[in-house]
Amino acid sequence: MDVQPQQTAQPISDDQALAQALAGVTDEPAMQFEATPAAAPAAPAAEQPAPAAPVAAPAGDDLPEVKKEAIVELRPLVDKLDLPAEEKFDTYLLLIRSTDDKTLIAPAHEAAQAISDEKRKAQALLDIIKEIDYLSQPAGDAPAAPTL
Repeated sequence: MDVQPQQTAQPISDDQALAQALAGVTDEPAMQFEATPAAAPAAPAAEQPAPAAPVAAPAGDDLPEVKKEAIVELRPLVDKLDLPAEEKFDTYLLLIRSTDDKTLIAPAHEAAQAISDEKRKAQALLDIIKEIDYLSQPAGDAPAAPTL
């Protein structure tokens, strides 16, 4: 018995249309988020996300300011993140590199020590040493950016 899967053409889902609209692919005017499309399958109540108000994307010039605000907001909350040790270390390293905050070295080191994979742990500890070396240099002695 030869069973061939039937291929049926399915309409583009609302998720794809939304992704295209957000990417600027469609020529349609801005999407309205208040209406729920009728064709969307109903999910159980526990799985439905809470409705969110549309948020305007920041202009390109605002991105550095938004990043700075997010870093300031994340700093006191990073201890509360429920992440694997590797991801928590990566988060601390990102914050250290974004802020040059020496007080983040100790918690980053603690997160590095909790990494179970020895190869990744060694790399994390090496990153800690590099950051300490960088942060310990006098302000005028920072290495120049490499040229291409």
